[in-house]
Amino acid sequence: MSAPDRRFPRSVFGVGAEPDARFTLANERTFLAWIRTALALVAGGVALETLGLDLQPALRLAAALVLIVAGIAVPLIAWSGWMRVERALRRGEPLPSTLVGVTLAVVVALVGVLVLLGVLLR
Repeated sequence: MSAPDRRFPRSVFGVGAEPDARFTLANERTFLAWIRTALALVAGGVALETLGLDLQPALRLAAALVLIVAGIAVPLIAWSGWMRVERALRRGEPLPSTLVGVTLAVVVALVGVLVLLGVLLR
C-alpha cells in the first residue's frame, strides 16, 4: 500500500492527483480558522450565560445556546467544506461554494436580535 492510500480520509486522498502543496495548506489553514471561530462561538455562549449580564434571562439563555450550538455545528460544516475543496483541488475542478459563511451570518444576526431584545425587555 502506498503512502497516499493510508492518509485520512480516503474519500479525499484516494481521488485525483496530488495538488500543489500551497493550495492544500491554504485549504487546511482555512479549516483551522473555522475551528478557531467555533471555539470563539462556544466561549462567547458560555461567557454570555456565565457572566449573568443584565439582560432578560430567557433571551440571554437563548442567545448563549445559539452561540454554543453554532460552535458545535461550524466544525462539522467546515470539515465537509475542507473535504469538498480538497477533492476539487485533486481533480482540477472549480472550487465549491461554502456554507460556513452563510451559517455564521445567520447565527450572528440571530444572536444580535436576541441580545437586543434582551436589553430592551429587561
